[in-house]
Amino acid sequence: MIDDRITDTVTEPTEPVAPPSPEEGPAQPARGFPVSPPSRGGVPAQPARGVSRPGITFIPALLLALLVMAGGVGVGWWIGNDDRVEPAIAIDQSSPASEQTPTIDPTEEPVAAVAAALLPSMVQIEHQAGLGSGFVYEDGHVLTAAHVVDGVEAVQVRFADGSLREGEVVGSDAPHDIAVIDVDTDGAPAATLALDEELEVGQLAVALGSPWGLEQTVTSGVVSAVSRPVASPLTAQVLIQTDASINPGNSGGALANREGEVIGVNIQIFTTTGANTGVGFAVPIDNAYEFASAIVAGDPIETAFLGVTGEEATGDVSGAVITELTADGAAAGAGLEVGDVVTAVDGLAVRSIGDLAARIRSYLPGDEVTLDIRRDGEPLSIKVVLGSAPPA
Repeated sequence: MIDDRITDTVTEPTEPVAPPSPEEGPAQPARGFPVSPPSRGGVPAQPARGVSRPGITFIPALLLALLVMAGGVGVGWWIGNDDRVEPAIAIDQSSPASEQTPTIDPTEEPVAAVAAALLPSMVQIEHQAGLGSGFVYEDGHVLTAAHVVDGVEAVQVRFADGSLREGEVVGSDAPHDIAVIDVDTDGAPAATLALDEELEVGQLAVALGSPWGLEQTVTSGVVSAVSRPVASPLTAQVLIQTDASINPGNSGGALANREGEVIGVNIQIFTTTGANTGVGFAVPIDNAYEFASAIVAGDPIETAFLGVTGEEATGDVSGAVITELTADGAAAGAGLEVGDVVTAVDGLAVRSIGDLAARIRSYLPGDEVTLDIRRDGEPLSIKVVLGSAPPA
């Protein structure tokens, strides 16, 4: 069945794998350094910048070579001494947050203008297991990645002016990798969110966060792909792909457009080295905001449900072949059959069962989608009203 577990009979890997190169070997997913105890790749958690831990005074070169969990970042990297970099943007603590939100001057350097607009909203999230990034998205609330706060209830939030405040994890949704922190945001403006805006491949993308614990860092690139189906150990979802440099510590930080609006929440990368290789992913801000709103309201996060089990198609047709239908499920009710090969959802290509799972998870229960299928070699289009995922 297509739900947050993808399917019980997926034959392809449930973690994203990039094509290997002769020099580098197979790529591995990079969600960040695991918190202790290790849960993502067995790499021990490293201390947050400026925090000493008994028995950890340096990181051997061999361990550095093994750091494959690099995009979603639950911890930072100790670099140099305890002297912190001065904040790039000073905050006027006397003005309400709503009055501080900067606007973009198109005549300025575009990345510099984005930095000036968004850095005041960026925060560094710290706890005993490490650190990550986040940003103020509404008064009193910070948006971040779920794995940044995995296993903790209280965190410290460092703002752009250097102040450190106590924060409480309101809740998180691990399958979508989104979490919300309750914290006093007085003096820090809420970032502008690019809700209901269509992205274009090739448009400017700016990543902001704390890679390796270097707070207030800005990198830039482009949107490499939109609606990219990406599998993970927990689920599959449709993400934004970017080549803006994302490294350990960036997870939970903002991906922004040239207008200084947040378009996504950075959560993971593909890597063979443990560091950025130009393939990063972010949760689209429309989805992230929807999940965050549900978390704050205490509502369950609904997941669309197709009601099929499948595997990757073989032969001359690329897609997901249906091997089983859930009784009374949406797919069965719409007339899909075992053996059908799903090749697209609403015109977006499906090349594997993971792709199909990700596409379906981008919708809500009750949404109608059009599935392009192959049945006995003949093309068909079938409309399906998606149901609700059963309890896990």
